[in-house]
Amino acid sequence: MNEDKKNSAEAPGLARRRFINTAALTGLTLGVAACSDKKSGDGAAPAAGASAAAAQHSAAANPSHLKPGELDSYYGLWSGGHTGDVRVLGLPSGREILRIPCFNPDALVGWGITNESKKVMGTKADGSLRYTVADTHHVHASYKDGNYDGRYAWVNDKINSRIARIRLDYFICDKITELPNVQGFHGIFPDKADPVDPKINYTTRVFCGGEFAIPLPNTGTEDGSKYRSLFSCVDAETMDVRWQVLIDGNCDLVATSYDGKLAATNQYNTEMGAKYEDMMSAERDACLFFNVARIEAAVKAGKFKTYGDSKVPVVDGTRDANKDPKTALTAYVSVPKNPHGVNASPDAKYFICAGKLSPTATVIELAKVLDYFEGKLEAPDKAIVAEVELGLGPLHTAFDGRGNAYTTLFLDSQVVKWNVDAAIKFHGGDKSAKYVVDRIDVQYQPGHLNASQSETRAADGKYLAVGCKFSKDRFLPVGPLHPENEQMIDISGDKMVLMADHPVRGEPHDFIIFKRDLLKPKQVYTLDEFPLAVKDPKDSGVERNGKKVTVRLTSLAPAFSMREFKLKRGDEVTLILTNLDKVEDLTHGFAIPKYNVNFIVNPQETASVSFVADKPGVFWCYCTHFCHALHLEMRTRMIVE
Repeated sequence: MNEDKKNSAEAPGLARRRFINTAALTGLTLGVAACSDKKSGDGAAPAAGASAAAAQHSAAANPSHLKPGELDSYYGLWSGGHTGDVRVLGLPSGREILRIPCFNPDALVGWGITNESKKVMGTKADGSLRYTVADTHHVHASYKDGNYDGRYAWVNDKINSRIARIRLDYFICDKITELPNVQGFHGIFPDKADPVDPKINYTTRVFCGGEFAIPLPNTGTEDGSKYRSLFSCVDAETMDVRWQVLIDGNCDLVATSYDGKLAATNQYNTEMGAKYEDMMSAERDACLFFNVARIEAAVKAGKFKTYGDSKVPVVDGTRDANKDPKTALTAYVSVPKNPHGVNASPDAKYFICAGKLSPTATVIELAKVLDYFEGKLEAPDKAIVAEVELGLGPLHTAFDGRGNAYTTLFLDSQVVKWNVDAAIKFHGGDKSAKYVVDRIDVQYQPGHLNASQSETRAADGKYLAVGCKFSKDRFLPVGPLHPENEQMIDISGDKMVLMADHPVRGEPHDFIIFKRDLLKPKQVYTLDEFPLAVKDPKDSGVERNGKKVTVRLTSLAPAFSMREFKLKRGDEVTLILTNLDKVEDLTHGFAIPKYNVNFIVNPQETASVSFVADKPGVFWCYCTHFCHALHLEMRTRMIVE
């Protein structure tokens, strides 16, 4: 243990930072989080700011302070939390550029108002939205040749077990799928290549972890022994659920290997307890590996079952059904209790699980996991090549492409930088290997973090962002609900340097950061993409078929194509609007007072809304997005007789 203390680069009070057993967490969390000291004596790496010199460097040449008109070098895609959207940031400035609505209605753009968005979101029989709440956690993007390819991104909705896909050419959500027989869908990660065909070196699947165990099929029973979790595979193009795996334990986060052969989820509550004390009874939990090729072969061979109304094939990935490694679909590698996160290193060699209730990180070598599946390794745990102490409450890990990992310490309110190879040497017996490189204080209680290009082969070690769950004294007080604090850190040198704080509405989680040249966004739509497009103002008009009425309009700054249109009370109306402007950034809006209608059409875009004209009178429909010097005059009258 003395050597562990030296390598942790901690002060002499380290013993206080160690968890004696997992049951101690409940009593310790608040007290330790409040009073945790962050001394940096006895050769410890400096804390926040690294040093006075580093602080001066940060103030003098802070790359987050862009000049007016200067563009950011990176895009960031952030989960929006309970707003059910995805935030688009420019980095290193941290400026928010856009919000992409996915799971929840958005009044700015009319998401959940237009017929097109309702079709994506899903509706009940009466046409109303199936869900209007969400909880997004994790955002990840599609790959090619081990790097992002700019096609798609995906985000999860934990509450209603949905996965949304975002087209990165237009930054819009185009498909949403609800996973069957799953609750608490949490972890998400796309594959990076095909598990069998090396020619398919791009994303074709997205893996989804089910966190909460439920009866299968779901009936109202209190018998927790009947509760189970499923790991799901979604087709990246069709967004259909390809298959699911019945597992022991649950799923937290998800990672995938660069060769496409392995997917994994870290597991807490391997006991499958329905009550807190039952969830904490085991000494260790697991990182569960999935042999993707074998699973798909089993599905093809018909070795599956289905549950409830779902037709999705479910294979058996439980321990009892997978004892022979040469035929096993899954492998359970034990890790310290309650791991929180699993991340793939950019050298394609390792998955790293952080301990949370243990002050350690576990490094698992993927080649050894494959050896186990081939019967060349005695047990799955033999794939563990390091398990080293980092600090109190390790959660998530990012990478710089130079062999270093960066892990958040929730209770220590720190990010620790450590070298993976040195950690492996230390674990192997070389007690002179100094694996902890640096530490920096963050404010406060960090959760997710990520670095520029972190989980790609092109990890560049420039910037790191960390999401802190509490902000306390960092920003002006605004009543009881505090913002969260996202901090930008320069990791280009040996020492980490804090660059900026950014307040953010709760509760975002994970994010990715990638170079801007990987995307080629389109700033004007193509008219032919929309079957309902009104291509010429002359085609505007009102078409009646009994009570069903279609209104066709165009917008061309500063006017709509019709000055007024007439309806009769009780008409079932579909209004179609096409923006004929071709200039980028010339968006028009369309709002109808008293009818709960407000949406936008970007240049060359078409959108439609449906409503019943149940209120007689004159209603001034107006443009909601400033578009012209005569913007206020851009109106049309809807007259309901």
